Amino acid sequence: MSEKNRDGKRTARERLAEERAKQKTAEKRRRVLIVGGAVVCVLALAAVGGVLAANAGKDKTDTAGPVTAPSGANGDDSLAIPVGKESAKSTLTVWEDFRCPACKSFEDAYRSTIHELTDAGQLKVEYHLATLIDGNMGGSGSLRAANAAACAQDTGKFTAYHDVLFENQPAETDDAYAKNSKLIELAGKVDGLDTSAFKKCVDDGAHDSWVAKSHQAFQGGGFSGTPTVLLNGKNIYQDQSMTPAKLKQMVQQADKA
Repeated sequence: MSEKNRDGKRTARERLAEERAKQKTAEKRRRVLIVGGAVVCVLALAAVGGVLAANAGKDKTDTAGPVTAPSGANGDDSLAIPVGKESAKSTLTVWEDFRCPACKSFEDAYRSTIHELTDAGQLKVEYHLATLIDGNMGGSGSLRAANAAACAQDTGKFTAYHDVLFENQPAETDDAYAKNSKLIELAGKVDGLDTSAFKKCVDDGAHDSWVAKSHQAFQGGGFSGTPTVLLNGKNIYQDQSMTPAKLKQMVQQADKA
């Protein structure tokens, strides 16, 4: 084999290795990283990761109607859905998108711990809904699912339905939640939610404008992606050692103070 041919093959191998390295890097950017047991939302390409706020707001659904907050919503402009006892000493503020894979990863990892702490009266959670994936990838599944979750809040079923939506989350590229029929079907997994009032609320988009206002608040808050999780105002994602066990310890310590 001539030196020229060997050099050509070596160059080809180098190019292939470089391409594979690029592919691995791109894949890593798409994944939700687990660092020290904590779910970390990594900024991904807007077309794939769905966590950049910069390109949000492309959904064409009409959300210009009157803003109707769901029952019990509180906080600034009534944009937070509260869960847990008001007397709890710790507050977890969670910004989520029902189409966001990183949000599902967070919920899967922390759900049982959050339920345990709220049930014990040691933690209250304020859920804020965003529609980043609709803006980044097109479609209306984030909006439709958030509206349905707000409708569930009207009947006191938010927490259970919120969990069902994340447990049954379709692939990021599948805008299945854009179909009200799918959202109503999933309501059947929550005792007492599949009612005519819930169906009408979902089909009418009763809280669409409220969801849009919530998303605007997310953009205005300067947050970089979903989920954004704050414990007593501090972004716990800044602590790469955060785990469900550590969150539980922090909340229980605050409760004893």
